[in-house]
Amino acid sequence: MDMDDELTRNQRFLRETEQSIRLTNNEVIHKYVPPITSDRILSFSIVVAKLRAQYIQAAFKFADEKHPEGEKGTAEIEELSLYRRRFEEARDAFIALQRAIELGYMAVK
Repeated sequence: MDMDDELTRNQRFLRETEQSIRLTNNEVIHKYVPPITSDRILSFSIVVAKLRAQYIQAAFKFADEKHPEGEKGTAEIEELSLYRRRFEEARDAFIALQRAIELGYMAVK
């Protein structure tokens, strides 16, 4: 088999596979999530922005607090970690939403 034929076959395979994956994701996601509107996306982005701001605020609070011998306490570290996890989870969910829209996995209105 010639390399061009193999490349063409592989590209066709990927297009067909991508279409099946897109249809499957679209069907499954729509069972759980209604079509997305610009208002819902904006609302979600505001939540992520607020969590980002809280994380940054907590980081500055952590950095500015004075402790004996310059050591931070476990409670302060755990609090900062909580803000980071909340922000990162929301950010990652937002990125997953954007990617799903880009790939045609979700309908938008």
